[in-house]
Amino acid sequence: MKISVVIPTYKRTLLLMECLAALARQRFPHDEFEVIVVSDGPDRLTRQIVDSWCHTRLLDVTYLPLSENRGPAAARNAGWKLASGELIAFTDDDTQPDPHWLSELWENAAGQPPAAYTGRIIVPITEAPTDYELNTAQLETAEFVTANCACSRTVLESTGGFDERYRMAWREDSDLYFSIRSAGFPVEHIPEAIVVHPVRKATWGVSFREQKKTMFNALLFRKFPDLYRKEPHPFPPGHYYAMALLLPAAFVCAAFGETEWAAVLFGGWAGLIAMFAVKRLRRTSRSWAHVLEMMLTSATIPPASIFWYWYGWWKFRLTKG
Repeated sequence: MKISVVIPTYKRTLLLMECLAALARQRFPHDEFEVIVVSDGPDRLTRQIVDSWCHTRLLDVTYLPLSENRGPAAARNAGWKLASGELIAFTDDDTQPDPHWLSELWENAAGQPPAAYTGRIIVPITEAPTDYELNTAQLETAEFVTANCACSRTVLESTGGFDERYRMAWREDSDLYFSIRSAGFPVEHIPEAIVVHPVRKATWGVSFREQKKTMFNALLFRKFPDLYRKEPHPFPPGHYYAMALLLPAAFVCAAFGETEWAAVLFGGWAGLIAMFAVKRLRRTSRSWAHVLEMMLTSATIPPASIFWYWYGWWKFRLTKG
């Protein structure tokens, strides 16, 4: 077996079906790659989907369930440790690899010393995208993402693979990337190895709930402080702290009868929130629902981001680089 493709998933059968269909269209010889679907916990429907693909004989696909929810990092580790391929390719259940994806990866990896590879991500978005769509589109410029990457088995064995403390789909790819670089293995970019990453439909207020993932920024910083500092905007920005502090300060002043100071502080908070919301709306949809969402989440994102970052700092306080 030349290539093993590892896909973490959990109860997203429709997305997984499209991903498997894209892999069935690969121009790479089908008897030279396998697909390992790792469910982040037992999932009867996902097992049925994989079994149905096994019966078609269009893919060599294996279903591997974890005993409990442990996150995509743990799922990927379980997958690559079971894999038999020389090259381990990773993608997500909500992606659609290009038909030449595996061929391009293998052409660059075959016969080469142990290395890691990252391909090109395409995120289709509308002319007037939502804030969530625009944020997802940033995958196109990311250096290394698990939606489209591959590693020689030696690289994964040497680095230990993914850090399973990343229990959510956030920063586990950056952690592996930093581990690979720290271990001295090369990381090659292959722009011809393309994976399309459609934007999933998001629920209202998703940008606020996404702030919980910020705790893993602290873990990444504690492990790789020098590499982390080189990233753009690695820490909660200063105006987040200003927005988080001005409103409670205004209430304190009002409680002590300092109404003028309270008005000044409240005005400063409202001005910063408005500027933040306008910035997020500059390139996004102007529908009433989206504008309202941007206004409300712009007020709640700064304190949430700060809270989760410092919660992560405390949670991972014993972590060493």
